[in-house]
Amino acid sequence: MDQPRHVPVLLDRVLELFAPALHGKPAVVVDTTLGMGGHSDALLSAHPELTLIGLDRDPQAIEMAGRRLARHGDRVHLVNVTYDHIGEAVEDLGYSHVDGVLMDLGVSSLQLDEEDRGFAYSKDAPLDMRMSKGTGMTAADVLNTYSHGDLARILSTYGEERFAGKIASAVLREREKEPFTNSGRLVELLYNVVPAASRRTGGHPAKRTFQALRIEVNGELESLRLALPAALGVLGVGGRIVVESYQSLEDRMVKQAFAELAKSKTPPGLPVELPGHGPEIKLLTKGAELASEQEIEDNPRAAPVRLRAAERIGEPR
Repeated sequence: MDQPRHVPVLLDRVLELFAPALHGKPAVVVDTTLGMGGHSDALLSAHPELTLIGLDRDPQAIEMAGRRLARHGDRVHLVNVTYDHIGEAVEDLGYSHVDGVLMDLGVSSLQLDEEDRGFAYSKDAPLDMRMSKGTGMTAADVLNTYSHGDLARILSTYGEERFAGKIASAVLREREKEPFTNSGRLVELLYNVVPAASRRTGGHPAKRTFQALRIEVNGELESLRLALPAALGVLGVGGRIVVESYQSLEDRMVKQAFAELAKSKTPPGLPVELPGHGPEIKLLTKGAELASEQEIEDNPRAAPVRLRAAERIGEPR
């Protein structure tokens, strides 16, 4: 049997947040980013009457998590789709609403640990970065075909890279000599382009570029833009949503989506809340919660996490 190779991020806090919505009753949770199945396994173990719907765009994740979760029998339903299809997945399984939604965003431990996927800049590997292997363009395709303007735009927007223009110029010069195929050559280019002073304060010079390429290749922010309202839409009254983000662009989108539904739509100045105009959700976290020093020491991948959670208190409008 495969041994799990990862530690679920903020697992105890995730279980604590979901417990009031799931405890002691037949409940349904959607894990929209199944990965290796660590969070799902823990939720199923903690709640014997729980049914879990696990979504993942990576067929390899579905297969491996399926083996891990097999001991829970017919309480588990796995679906190979991107998480913006949560509404269709829930409806296809015959549910009108669910009691919990978990979104653990970003790249999974499975994908980081598979060297030939090209997600990790610490290992020389093919510049792939597709979460669904074999479909769509690769990171190499982006580097070898995008115009200077488009390349600089994604590096600046998705990677928040200050030197996006300089990096784009260097990529275009280098690809004229030979197309990019492996991550090692890109990392070397970034070391040469990003000033040493920035490297001392901004971390590894490849971090932001690799993030930007991964987001572009997988359409991550567009998927999240569609997935957030869909996930909140399938959540029943009393149900809870927990989202773990790993970079500021994702966290900002989650914060804005939650804030919009957490405010009253009653016009200011009225003495009472108008029917159907009250907040749809209440926030369960004050801002974004971070991992503790101890958790980061035990699991370094928890370092950038930002956790937000909310409970549905009114019917969707």
